[in-house]
Amino acid sequence: MTDATKHPQALRLILVDDDHQRAAAVEEDLRQAGFTVLSVIPTGSGLLYQMAQQEPDVVIIALDSPDRDVLESLAIASSHNARPVVMFSESGDQRFITDAISAGVTAYQAEDISPRRVRAAIDVAIAQFSAFNSIKRELDQTRRQLSERKQVEKAKGLLMAVHNVSEDAAFSTLRKLAMNGNKTLGETAADVIAILEKSSRSGAEND
Repeated sequence: MTDATKHPQALRLILVDDDHQRAAAVEEDLRQAGFTVLSVIPTGSGLLYQMAQQEPDVVIIALDSPDRDVLESLAIASSHNARPVVMFSESGDQRFITDAISAGVTAYQAEDISPRRVRAAIDVAIAQFSAFNSIKRELDQTRRQLSERKQVEKAKGLLMAVHNVSEDAAFSTLRKLAMNGNKTLGETAADVIAILEKSSRSGAEND
């Protein structure tokens, strides 16, 4: 995952541009600014391969007529190893912009690419990418906590039913098992559920 704290001039980039002359000007400006341009490709057809092989910090896309293949490649790449993506396109079609952002474009610039604009767009993309990842981490943590809580409640219920103990006693048992096993409460609850449910199934089969 891209380190948003990395100094901008240490960033490694892939540039996708179907205008050879424009791409050369942008590449030269980026190199002079200290960025490392890993590769410049004229179409989006090889983007997925290049991203997988070179693992850039940022991807810049400037296609006069971006197509769905580009978005599909970005969506696949983003699901495996997301990174900031800047897309320049003079197309202001709102549906395409929405689809582009859903596919993993971090900063969409509805204008033609130029050396002057690209460096500012990279800064915006990195900032937005960092903010999005922060929100995603918080959401993932909340989901994990909710899942763990459900597991603990289910494990307590099974312990109470099987051993005819109070809720406090069941929770105390879980906590002791977690400490003895050097596991989290959620992990211990999952183990208890698996053992007791297996025991219950075995008992039912033997009846």
